[in-house]
Amino acid sequence: MTTANSTIHVVQPSTSTLRTSDKNRLIGQPRFHFEPNKVMELLRSQIIGQDHALNEIEKMLHVVKADFSSPERPLAVTLMLGPTGVGKTETVRLIAQAIYGQPDAFCRIDMNTLAQEHYAAALTGAPPGYVGSKEGHSLFDETAINGSHTRPGIMLFDELEKASPEVIRGLMNVLDTGKLTLTAGTKTIDFRNCMIFMTSNIGAQAAQQYLDKLNVLPQKIQNLCLKRVPTKTIIEKVMQRKFDPEFLNRIDRTLHYQAVLEDALPRLVEIELEKLNKRLQHQNRNIQLSLKAKEYFYKDHDIRYGARHLARKIRTELEPILAIYFLNHPEKNHLELDYQGGHFKIIEMN
Repeated sequence: MTTANSTIHVVQPSTSTLRTSDKNRLIGQPRFHFEPNKVMELLRSQIIGQDHALNEIEKMLHVVKADFSSPERPLAVTLMLGPTGVGKTETVRLIAQAIYGQPDAFCRIDMNTLAQEHYAAALTGAPPGYVGSKEGHSLFDETAINGSHTRPGIMLFDELEKASPEVIRGLMNVLDTGKLTLTAGTKTIDFRNCMIFMTSNIGAQAAQQYLDKLNVLPQKIQNLCLKRVPTKTIIEKVMQRKFDPEFLNRIDRTLHYQAVLEDALPRLVEIELEKLNKRLQHQNRNIQLSLKAKEYFYKDHDIRYGARHLARKIRTELEPILAIYFLNHPEKNHLELDYQGGHFKIIEMN
């Protein structure tokens, strides 16, 4: 029986009353109701310049949908590498959006909060004899991890490299068997119906330093060097120094997200504008930006800070202007903004 908790469903022990003929009819039919093509349509509309990584995610989603993965492991284990602001965490949010209808319908653990060894208890629960050991508490949202019979759970370990070695070792059994028994031994969390994602920007700084050194060379030599030693190789060497082979061998896919290129910036501004207008829809409002206003947000943008910096710039520079205007003119619903003489100019629309 499946019970609903908001939009996420918890798997309970089966008490199915299907007749034998009904069960036979369902044999061979995928139990997961999400459509990989629909998920990828959303991902490709929002994640720009990461074609190779998205192609690998598409393969993973089809395997999950086909439902012949090992019953003794998580449905999939995916590590996403790359610099900040390139869409790693956003990829997981969009997958949750496509499958559950909510972008926060997954369990996320910020590994930066588990940088000290003594914080490992927050992940696995307090050991016997310590306060809280009998309650079996941990950081995990079991509802999001369990998913349901028709939808997979989603788990995200964010900024993996920030966690202590003790925490990383604690994850190895999760990736290998799909189960985590809390330290007190009172409860076991089941990840076998769950897609596990991990993000890290490990090696991104070393890769950027490598590119900076190559930038002083002629373009032909740069291309030759990148062909012989691509940035992927630099990142993987740093990753192998950080994580034990036993841990890396438990990862199904390692995806390399690329730095945001300048030609992707106009589309990223459009995406952020679409998000803003979607929020304004609740007030029956919308805005437009002139070409010069759009250029302001991506011109001279430092690509090292990725798409997140663009979103922050819109949030801190554009949204206050809109807020003040709408508060002073509550009857206005449609605006266009231009950028002239170093300032935004509001053009009222009927």
